[in-house]
Amino acid sequence: MFSSSGRAVRKLCSSSSCTAVSVIGKRNLLLRERYIPPPVSSNLAKYSVKRQRRAIPVLFNHFSLYSTKAAATPATAATPAANNHLEEASQPNLSDAYSAIELALDSVVKIFTVSSSPNYFLPWQNKSQRETMGSGFVIHGKKILTNAHVVADHTFVLVRKHGSPTKYRAEVQAVGHECDLAILVVENEEFWKGMNFLELGDIPFLQEAVAVVGYPQGGDNISVTKGVVSRVEPTQYVHGASQLMAIQIDAAINPGNSGGPAIMGTKVAGVAFQNLSGAENIGYIIPVPVIKHFINGVEESGKYVGFCSMGLSCQPTENVQLRKHFGMCPEMTGVLVSKINPLSDAHRVLKKDDIILAFDGVPIANDGTVPFRNRERITFDHLVSMKKPNETASVRLLRGGEEHEFCITLRPLQPLVPVHQFDKLPSYYIFAGLVFVPLTQPYLHEYGEEWYNTSPRRLCERALRDQPKKAAQQLIILSQVLMDDINAGYERLAELQVKKVNGIEIDNLKHLCQLVGNCSSESLRFDLDEDRVIALNYQSAKVATSRILKRHRIPSAMSSDLSAEQNISESESASSS
Repeated sequence: MFSSSGRAVRKLCSSSSCTAVSVIGKRNLLLRERYIPPPVSSNLAKYSVKRQRRAIPVLFNHFSLYSTKAAATPATAATPAANNHLEEASQPNLSDAYSAIELALDSVVKIFTVSSSPNYFLPWQNKSQRETMGSGFVIHGKKILTNAHVVADHTFVLVRKHGSPTKYRAEVQAVGHECDLAILVVENEEFWKGMNFLELGDIPFLQEAVAVVGYPQGGDNISVTKGVVSRVEPTQYVHGASQLMAIQIDAAINPGNSGGPAIMGTKVAGVAFQNLSGAENIGYIIPVPVIKHFINGVEESGKYVGFCSMGLSCQPTENVQLRKHFGMCPEMTGVLVSKINPLSDAHRVLKKDDIILAFDGVPIANDGTVPFRNRERITFDHLVSMKKPNETASVRLLRGGEEHEFCITLRPLQPLVPVHQFDKLPSYYIFAGLVFVPLTQPYLHEYGEEWYNTSPRRLCERALRDQPKKAAQQLIILSQVLMDDINAGYERLAELQVKKVNGIEIDNLKHLCQLVGNCSSESLRFDLDEDRVIALNYQSAKVATSRILKRHRIPSAMSSDLSAEQNISESESASSS
C-alpha cells in the first residue's frame, strides 16, 4: 500500500450500492457499475448516474500501510518445475472454453437481487428499491458463492439454474464486504437436483489460460469469455475499499459477470468482480487464497471474520540518506514505521521510527515488497491479511541501531469513520429537532459524485485521517436541524462535530443518547466543533421532540439499534431494583 497504481477500476457487477474508490486528486478512480435490466433502468437512470461515479479516497500517503503486506512462504518459492510450467503456458484454445462450458452448465447460476439502500441524510427511511442481476456458482456444502456487491443491501434474492425457467428463493448466509464475497443458500431441494459442485484450484501462473463464465449484460443465457493471466498483485477492491490480492486477466468481463467463476482446467481459479475503467479486456478476479480465507472463517465461526491488519502506516526506505539516518547497514532492508493504530496489538510493542526488517522470517525490501513465486514480488501485507484473527506473527525490527524481535497478535481493525455500511440501517438520534448521526463515508457520499470536493472539508479530512483512540469510538455530528421554535437560530450549526454533552466528552452515539436521557439539570448543553454551543431547556426540548417527529412523519426518535439497547438497559435496571 505504499503507492497507488494510478489505474481506474470499475466493478463488473450488476447489483447493490455503487460505491467506488479513488485516490485524492482524482487518481485511481475505481468505479463499480451494475447492470440494471432495461425495464428498470429507465426509471432509475438519474439515480444510477448519481451513484455510479462515487469515489472513496484511499489513504496511500498518510495512512497507507494500514494493513501490512505479505511474504512468500517456502511453498510459494520459484522452482525449476514452476519455470517449466511458465514456459509451457500457452494461449487459450477452444478446448479450454468447451471444458469450461461443460463444467459451468450445471454449476453457474444467475442471481436476481432486489435491494434498497439507506438515505443517510434522512436515516429513518430507505431509497427506492432497485433490481439488479449477477452471477454465482455452486460449491461444496450446497452453497452458492458470489460477490458481496451482488447482494449488498438486499431485500429479496432469487437464483435460476441454466436451462431452467424456475427461480428459487435464496438466503444470504454470510457476506464479506472487504473481500467482496458472499455465500447464498437455497432451502428448496429441487434446486439442487443435477447441480455439480466446482472445486477450488490454485493461483494461476502468468499467461495461463482461464475462462470466465457468467451472465453478463447483452443476453439472458450463460456466457463464456477466455483469456490469460496478466498479473498477480494486491489490488484495490472497489466494493470494500480494501487492499487484497487479485488476479488481472485479459478476458472480457462486463456488468453481470460479477460472482461468476474463472475456470482453469477443471477447477476454479477465482471469482470475477471488477474491471479496468477506460480499458478494453482488462478484468480482475478474486484469487483462491482470499476465497478460502473467507469460506474457512465462515465455517469455523459461523460468520464473516474479516482480514487481519497490523495497524501500521509505513514509509519506504529507498533513499540512501534516510537509511543512514536510522542506522541501517548496507545489507539491511526494511520499511519505516510512521503511524501505529492505538487499538492494534502492534501499539503495545512497536514505536514510531522503528524499521521493520522482516515479517515471520521473510525479509522486507526497501520498497515494502517480498519475494513471491518465480521472480515476482508482492507487498508484504498480503501475508498479514491471510492470517487468521488472533494468530501471532514474529516481527524483526531495528530500533536505535539494535535489532529486536517481537511477537504480535493480528486481528481485523476498523477505522474511526467506517468506509462502508452495507446491509445495515444507519444509526440516528433526534432530540428537539437536532439530528445526531455517526460520521461515515456513505454519509459523505450523499453529497454527490464529487463528494470529496463538495462535502464539509473538516468532516472529510477527519473521515480520511483520524484514528480511533478507544474501542467502539464514533465521530458524532449534528447532521441537520428540523426547524421548530425550540431550535430557531441553531440551523447554521449543522454539519459540525458534537464533542460534549453537559461537559462530558462523548464516545459514541449510544453514549450521547444516554447522557441526554439521564440529564438531571434544567438546561442541556451541547459543545460542538469550532467552539459552538447549543443550550436547551431540557423539559421543553422533550415536549418539542414529540411535536417535531409528528410534523416530519418520523416514526421514532432513535434508530432501532439504539432503541433495542435502551430497552435492554431499562429491563436490567428494573430487574436489579
